[in-house]
Amino acid sequence: MTNNHVYDMVIIGGGPGGYTAALYAVRAGLDTVLLEKFSAGGQMALTDQIDNYPGFENGIDGFTLAEKMKQGAERFGAKTKYAEVKRVDLNASPKVIETSEGVFYGRTVVFSTGANPRELGLAEEKELVGKGVAYCASCDGMFYRGKTVVVVGGGNTAAEDALLLSRLAKKVILVHRRDSLRATKVYHEPLMKAENVEFRWNSVVTGLLHEDKVTGVKLKDVQTGEETVVECDGVFVSIGRKPATELVKDQLTLDQGGYVAADESTRTNIPGVYAVGDVRTKVLRQVVTAVADGAMAVYYAEEYLAEQKI
Repeated sequence: MTNNHVYDMVIIGGGPGGYTAALYAVRAGLDTVLLEKFSAGGQMALTDQIDNYPGFENGIDGFTLAEKMKQGAERFGAKTKYAEVKRVDLNASPKVIETSEGVFYGRTVVFSTGANPRELGLAEEKELVGKGVAYCASCDGMFYRGKTVVVVGGGNTAAEDALLLSRLAKKVILVHRRDSLRATKVYHEPLMKAENVEFRWNSVVTGLLHEDKVTGVKLKDVQTGEETVVECDGVFVSIGRKPATELVKDQLTLDQGGYVAADESTRTNIPGVYAVGDVRTKVLRQVVTAVADGAMAVYYAEEYLAEQKI
């Protein structure tokens, strides 16, 4: 099914960045449609408790916050279409978005597909998310105050997570498959000085021990093959994220990590195309920074559309 209607803005992805863009766009009088594959919120919707998003003094669960963002945008006239985007032509005029529910056309496109945490690939890992398995220390670290946690990884993300958790947890055990951190040197000294941080070098996690929640992990020494069991209350998997850029990898410029190369303006290498939230190059990937991106994208989209009419 093809609809020849041309929207002022087509938003791909219904996370916090996408729905903020939708809200700002419709309030600015832009004819806007948001395309979402599953349901509102993206990764945020899977978070049991969000305490660092302003305005909710008792915190709020991610699913509820996502629905509130969706309803807020739709209150002003934003349209949500549940469809899987199959292919895009961002250089066309208007820009073409082919989906499972037909073809959509837009004068501008906001790309808000997010990034997914890289998993360990262990049995029952998915089932234990929120029950001892976590992927974001700044999101979930507070739930492990005074407890023992394992951080898996050796890059900047793992080092940052271990430092943050060292200020909350009773003990942090950093597990890395090599004999030294890959993280930049600035993290090494504070980690080594932290009295409650223990290192397990040349080790990988081979299993998750649990009852209703995680109770420990199985470790294997990659050099000797020796296996050990470490008791813990939680496991933070910090081995990176995989941005959802498969749709645009041949059209938008990506950085070395595979994220869309866009600065704080959210503008990409193609005029009229914007990248918001976790999918773009940025230092901090949080709900609040995704929301800021959504507002910024509309500001520059309005500017772009005004120039096209001159």
